[in-house]
Amino acid sequence: MVENHLPNHSQSFWRETSTIPKYPSLDTSIQTEVGIVGGGITGITTAYLLSKKNIKVTLIDANPILKGTTGHTTAKITAQHGLIYDELIQHFGIEQAILYYKAMDEARQLIENNINNLQIDCDFCHEDAFLYTNLDSWQRDLEKEKDAYDHIGIESEITKDTPLKIPMKLALQMKNQALFHPLKYLSSLLEESIRNGLTVYENTVAVDIESDRSNPSIITKDGHRIKCDYIIAASHFPFYDRDSFYFTRMYAERAYVLAMQSKEKYPGGMYINAESPTRSVRTTTWKGRDLWLISGENHKTGQGKPMHEHFKALQSFTNENFAVASYDFRWSAQDLTTLDKVPYIGCMKKSTPNILVATGYRKWGMTNGTAAANMLTNIIVNKASEYTKLFDPAGFKADPTIKKFVKTNTDTAKHMVKGKLDNTNNHLDINQLQADQATVTRINGNRAGVYKDKKNQIYIVDTTCTHLKCEVEWNSGERSWDCPCHGSRFSYTGEVLNGPANKPLKHIDPNKLK
Repeated sequence: MVENHLPNHSQSFWRETSTIPKYPSLDTSIQTEVGIVGGGITGITTAYLLSKKNIKVTLIDANPILKGTTGHTTAKITAQHGLIYDELIQHFGIEQAILYYKAMDEARQLIENNINNLQIDCDFCHEDAFLYTNLDSWQRDLEKEKDAYDHIGIESEITKDTPLKIPMKLALQMKNQALFHPLKYLSSLLEESIRNGLTVYENTVAVDIESDRSNPSIITKDGHRIKCDYIIAASHFPFYDRDSFYFTRMYAERAYVLAMQSKEKYPGGMYINAESPTRSVRTTTWKGRDLWLISGENHKTGQGKPMHEHFKALQSFTNENFAVASYDFRWSAQDLTTLDKVPYIGCMKKSTPNILVATGYRKWGMTNGTAAANMLTNIIVNKASEYTKLFDPAGFKADPTIKKFVKTNTDTAKHMVKGKLDNTNNHLDINQLQADQATVTRINGNRAGVYKDKKNQIYIVDTTCTHLKCEVEWNSGERSWDCPCHGSRFSYTGEVLNGPANKPLKHIDPNKLK
């Protein structure tokens, strides 16, 4: 019998099939050479590279290590980042486009070298990557992208025949890319780094930087200080945003993943379409069998249709194209896109050369995050990187940024106003609220979010985002309150899950409902 229903709960396959040690929280002030905030692929890889050079590194994370975006990726190790290279040539020139590809290809090679040198068992294998379309209107875009590949020197082919038999009119093949189990890989890097002298603290929230040109300090939520020679903000959204205004230069998007077993053997390759809605396909191994990962349905955080509809859309695509035996996992992820699609990596500001940042990976974190680690290590050790100009966080590239800047911030203003005028009469009545449901109401005239958990306990929060006062919306799939303006996310108890917000939502006494 085909188990064609989706799992009841969202759980990442990578998290479920990994054993990540627990680490203590920081309970005192300390001193180190490099302080890294963020325990994902960027933070861990940077810590590994620096620890190999006998540099004293301290790594902290607001949550358990590897619980964030890296633990919810699709884990493709590829320089094929959608339709990007023709756009890079048009907006930045051929030299910078070549550098972008070089950085991503070096990242792929670094991951493979680390796996070989440390003999890491992480299901690594080489696969060709395919960017495809099933629309006539997008074929010309793929052909232009192929021309860009040729100018850059990327080994590729245009084809109408791929190993995976799904509807497509044309595909662009980038050869010799790879995939792996990211948490098995990174947990091994972390263990090796600790042997090299790395210190790790989890559940330790960084809230600010006490600026000192020679020795800045990371300030934690509990008031402890980590005095450093260098600070690296690798916390997805930078925890420190003094006058950099990253929230105006990036936007947050969510995407969804279904993991299923098929009656058919996976034919090889990894795939993503050029048009919307996104449809991505790759495989991994689970219990000796192929586990197919079908992902896509990108949308801005806090906006759009309910989460279950995105999973249903992916399920419909999967049922139409593949012989499904069972659906075994489902999860979602969030990532940040800069206005010109190029990540921000390097010195946060020219006036603070020892405060570094890495953010805005546009869902290509395996290569972008590793490239960032490589680049940040070179900045610290060699005081230079050939990629500084391309990824400069302080840069504001007017072409094509200005129009997108205006559009993005107009969208923010629209959702801010819409939230303030929200008619809560359109939401569920509190008295009709079932277990594991949420609604929005007004308490003393103020908008409030109410969630009833599976044990019928009520949690109420003020729905005004603590970042810039937009109104958050309920995310039923993740049981979170998400901000449609800048992508901050909060648990149903109000705690911060994703920045730019760094303060929790205000709690409201449930007795006020009585």
